[in-house]
Amino acid sequence: MNFSDSIKLGFSNYVNFTGRACRSEYWYWVLFTVIVSVVCLIIDNLIGAQVTSTIWDLATILPSLAIAVRRLHDTDRSGWWFLLIFIPLVGFIILIIWFCGKGTDGP
Repeated sequence: MNFSDSIKLGFSNYVNFTGRACRSEYWYWVLFTVIVSVVCLIIDNLIGAQVTSTIWDLATILPSLAIAVRRLHDTDRSGWWFLLIFIPLVGFIILIIWFCGKGTDGP
């Protein structure tokens, strides 16, 4: 999967919490959201208000959550495991390890 396909799938499946997301789809999505977030922060610093970053965060929170859940499904884990993010540091590290791991074979 290439970069543009990942972005298209991220926005077209923004409420799809079923199915699977391969590693490249997930990590290209993360790269895209980080790049746009940095650009939004630069714009916000120039205008002196957090307008664009807030709009961007609101626009991508649901697609980001959906793609993370689909990535967990690809590793044969329930999407509920994403709640580990609320455990400071440890939960984040565990999720990063799982997101970096190879998915299982299947549809």
